[in-house]
Amino acid sequence: MANDVLVLGAGVIGLTTAVCLVEEGHRVRVWAELPPERTTSAVASGLWGPGATARDLAWSRVTFTEFSLLADDPASGLHFERGLQVSRFWSEPPAWIGELADLEMCAPDELPDGMLIGFRSTAPLIDLPRYLRYLTGRLAAQNVTIEQRTVRDLTEAAAASPIVVNCTGVAAGVLAGDDAVQPVRGQHVIVRNPGITDFYVELGAPTEWAGFFPHGDRLILGGVRQRGEWSLDPDPEVADQILRRCIAVEPKLADAEVIGHEVGLRPGRAEARLDEERIGASRIVHNYGHDGWGVSLSWGSAREVARMLAD
Repeated sequence: MANDVLVLGAGVIGLTTAVCLVEEGHRVRVWAELPPERTTSAVASGLWGPGATARDLAWSRVTFTEFSLLADDPASGLHFERGLQVSRFWSEPPAWIGELADLEMCAPDELPDGMLIGFRSTAPLIDLPRYLRYLTGRLAAQNVTIEQRTVRDLTEAAAASPIVVNCTGVAAGVLAGDDAVQPVRGQHVIVRNPGITDFYVELGAPTEWAGFFPHGDRLILGGVRQRGEWSLDPDPEVADQILRRCIAVEPKLADAEVIGHEVGLRPGRAEARLDEERIGASRIVHNYGHDGWGVSLSWGSAREVARMLAD
């Protein structure tokens, strides 16, 4: 049965959810305080990874399948690349390693200094600015536009639609009165790609690590996790530390031209929230709190919302 649905938020979770719902026949509107290109999703590194819990693993599998289909469309920004994942904190493979494609474990003499384990695999990489434009285009093809509007209270949204899907990311902490949500600040250095085609990421680090992610002539360098930090201003010291860590792994980055700095606030939560409540006569479905896994879990959680509304 078709429903009138108002989706709040235009990051990757909000847009994916809106696409799923409108393409299943629902009448969808999208309200967002920020346009897609100014959301945290727009500055994500874009590497897909398997979810760590049973629910998240199932969602990440759904997302992987969707990304595999979208990679055939150059407009989507999806591309599969080979890459190296390593850890100085783990000595055994993670439980989800079997989800990776074309897996190849590294011999000890192939690992960067200080790393205990490493493996190469092929994984989806998503050029987020292009991908968000692609999702916006799919909505436009269904006559859905994004209305820039700030919602201060869910009762306001409930008064406008019988079904509201709350995909507001870190803003959901205030909007939904959820104290479990906190900002997890991330920062990237963007350089002109000196010819790197493989991604690289260090796993298990609680606050800082080296990682680089190629998207054509643009290379994203990371990364940091700064819990409780709200500042969106790039920190020059953090940027310098990111550069030094990445150069230590890949010396050719020493001469790479820095073309930008990006900051985003991940919606930190112990686990993503997907449940519902009633406000008056309206049904409120919450879909937020994916932390740094928003891209990887996006289609899985969006399909779950669609199933909830189909019941």
